[in-house]
Amino acid sequence: MLSKESLTINSLAENFDMSRPAVSKHIKIMYNAGFISITDIGRERYCTLKQDGFSELQNWITYFDSFWKNKLKKLESLLNEKINKK
Repeated sequence: MLSKESLTINSLAENFDMSRPAVSKHIKIMYNAGFISITDIGRERYCTLKQDGFSELQNWITYFDSFWKNKLKKLESLLNEKINKK
């Protein structure tokens, strides 16, 4: 939802089958992780998606994707060698 527009915490909470405090807790976690920013405008708090917050996550995923591809490729080679020896 935040990829399309900034929304208030109340607007976000309306879309989930959980209490507003539970949604606020999730928002706080996302804020602390750097995925969203929060701007106070009057009495409302607007949440905005921070695209740059996802670059670190993407780097992490890319690293482990490459890591596991290499490990699985080595395992495949090892298994093929074992099959060919029989």
